[in-house]
Amino acid sequence: MLKPSPHQNSPWRWAVAGVFLGVVLATAAFAPARWLAGWVHSASGGQVSLPDARGTVWSGSSQLMLSGGAGSQGNTAMPGRLDWRLRPGLRGFDLSARAPCCMAQPLQLSLQLGWGRFTAVVADHASNWPAGLLVGLGTPWNTIAAEGNLSVASKGLSLEWAEGRVSMVGGLQIDALEMATRLSTVNPVGSYRVALDGGQMVSLKVQTLQGSLQLSGSGQWVGGRLRFDGVASAEPQRLDALSNLLNIIGRREGARSIIKVG
Repeated sequence: MLKPSPHQNSPWRWAVAGVFLGVVLATAAFAPARWLAGWVHSASGGQVSLPDARGTVWSGSSQLMLSGGAGSQGNTAMPGRLDWRLRPGLRGFDLSARAPCCMAQPLQLSLQLGWGRFTAVVADHASNWPAGLLVGLGTPWNTIAAEGNLSVASKGLSLEWAEGRVSMVGGLQIDALEMATRLSTVNPVGSYRVALDGGQMVSLKVQTLQGSLQLSGSGQWVGGRLRFDGVASAEPQRLDALSNLLNIIGRREGARSIIKVG
């Protein structure tokens, strides 16, 4: 009996390969948004979730929810929904994301993939978020139960993950405005600025813009861990009303509270 020649089998092999490639491309093109939601939840250790994800990985929307991670009993959700568009780029992917509640313009990121590293380059951006979102992250935010507005602005910001470490270039500024807490009978307690500056060592600085509760301090990320030294104090006429808050946010020394991390 004559055996089919390799040339006779070739059309079938090409047909099978074509079908397989088509299935792979179709799966990639229409990958459901819940796949992205699962990756975000896993990568953040359960602290960031995208429930009710709709659409695809490439163009979709969801809610945005923060929690304290595994075992956490509480969470908070952003008002409204988060929309995104993800497109392949020259070195990775380009991401555009917008939360109508909190952004006037979309957030633009370039996600660059390399051997053993991942870089996110963020276009200069400004947004405003309700401080109550932080409550979902657990301790100490759920104890303080802060309310107010967080004005976030980035400039020349990029983050790189390599060999299990994160490095930062550029700056990120967060203005916590008209902050209030259930731990004080005086509200709002004040407005504050938190500034992050990248470099060989990422530095953190906290200062008071105005208010009855005075906060100041500075620190650095060393080996992936934050070392911070700060001081909290109250205006003399507000000391009794803010005493409970001072007891919680640091180690009390007379009229001051010493804040030390790391």
